[in-house]
Formats: sequence, C-alpha cells, structure tokens
Amino acid sequence: MTTSTGFDIRRIGGRIGAEILGVDLSTDLDPAVVTEINSALLEHKALVFREQNLDDADQLRFASLFGELTTAHPTVPSVDDQPNILPVDGDEGIRANQWHTDVTFVRTPPKASTLRGIVIPPYGGNTLIANSAAAYRDLPEPLRELADKLWAVHTNDYDYAAPKNEKAAEHRRRFISRKYRTAHPVVRVHPETGERGLFIGGFAQSIVGLGPSDSRDLLRIFQSYVTRPENIVRVAWAPGDLVLFDNRITQHYAPDDYGDLPRLLHRVTVAGDVPTGIDGTLSHVVEGDEASHYTPAAA
Repeated sequence: MTTSTGFDIRRIGGRIGAEILGVDLSTDLDPAVVTEINSALLEHKALVFREQNLDDADQLRFASLFGELTTAHPTVPSVDDQPNILPVDGDEGIRANQWHTDVTFVRTPPKASTLRGIVIPPYGGNTLIANSAAAYRDLPEPLRELADKLWAVHTNDYDYAAPKNEKAAEHRRRFISRKYRTAHPVVRVHPETGERGLFIGGFAQSIVGLGPSDSRDLLRIFQSYVTRPENIVRVAWAPGDLVLFDNRITQHYAPDDYGDLPRLLHRVTVAGDVPTGIDGTLSHVVEGDEASHYTPAAA
C-alpha cells in the first residue's frame, strides 16, 4: 500500500505488523507523514523501519513526534547522559524473556515504545510482538463477558526466576528498589481507536477479588489467547533497524536463544494516559506512587 505522502506500507503479519518503506527517520518529517505513520501504527500495532542507522538524538527526535517522552524507566538507570533512553542489554543474563507490556506496574504506562537495534547477534535475538485486540476478539463470548468485568494487579515485585549471576541479581535489586502495584482493567479500551484489548502480560500477577490459584489459572487462560501464533509477528533484527509499537494494545517477548552473544537495543518510550475499562473506570495505584518522576502524563 502506498500512502498519500509517498511511502509504502507492507504487511508482514496477518493480524499484526508492517514494514514502512521510503521514510528516512533521520530527517525532519513532514507533519502529514507523521500523521500517516500514526495511522499505520493504530492499524498494524507494530511498525518496522529497516536500515535507518539512527543515533540516540535521532531516535529521541522521532519518538517525540508521537508525544512527550518518559524517562528511561521508573527504577532502572538510563544510558549515561541520556535520561530518556533505556539500554536493553542481553549481556550476562539480563534478559526480559517473558511476555509483557512495558511498565504496566505504574498507573500511566507508556503509549508507545521505540526500539533501535545497535548490537545484534548473528542468530536468534528476535522480538515477538502480539496483538492483544485480536486476542480479545478470539475469546469465546463467555470468556469475553468475564474478562470485561475483571481487574488485575500489576507489579514489578514478584517471584522472579533465580538470577543467573551477580550482575543479573544486582539488576533485579534495582528493578524492585521502588515497589509498585497498580490495578488495571483486564480489558482496556484503546483511547484513539476504541478497540478492546487484553491488558495483562507478565507484570499482571493477580485478579482483584480472587486468590492466587484462581488468579493464575484465569490469567493463564487469557494469556494463551494473546500468544496464539496467528496473533504474533516476529521481528528479525539487523543493526540500524527501528521498531515502533503501540504499548496500549500489544505485548512483546525477546526469546533468550542467542547463547552468550551480545545483544543491545536502545528503548525510548512515549508517555501515555491512564488505562480505562469498558465502564469508563480508570486504573488506580494499590501500592507505591504515581511514578511522576518517570512519566509526565496524568489524569
């Protein structure tokens, strides 16, 4: 598909994902181009821009076209002298190999995330991105009706697998140095499209009103619809690639399948709004604070 401003959109998955061809992200983009990229993001959920070879300043400038930026992370340090950039570094066992939506343990998770490939292993190291709106549509009606009523508590402090080494253990200690627990609707209404999506993932640890066993069982059932193969696109990285995905209606996963090889991405996230359930109720803090040091958005 060729847009009115001249760049091409090529679908790479049946339900999620497209490559954007003919756009140089290192230049100042015309507002009409930005509008069409945003429209493509809302439709395809995840966009891949190949061979962009951006630097940190370019990535920050591009991400800021979609809204105010968050700082790198609520608890984890940023890249040196770059407070808005999080290093996603697979070195020495620090790997986020679980399905998740970025930073859902705070009340105002990011609207969108950009990832830029810097050091890419010769094999493995892909990123999987799932369409949680398609997952919601796949639910049988009784499960949809149940999900519509449920709330889940998301937290950065839960029973992680044992760290592989001391560096990974120190990263874990920093990750939970400030504890957050936030209640979000299991079904979130997208603020721009009105789509309903399953808003769960790895940080969702319990269902409000249910015990641990029932919570785990229900979350496992709902999560199984998110991670159906037909709802997933696999992005095979090359150095210089950039991926933009809608954090409000996707989950992602980086398989730990590249041995002891290095892998480094830089992440920049765009501040979002407070999630809303189908009845209009907003997410609320259960433990911790509003994370105003991390995200400027508020409601």
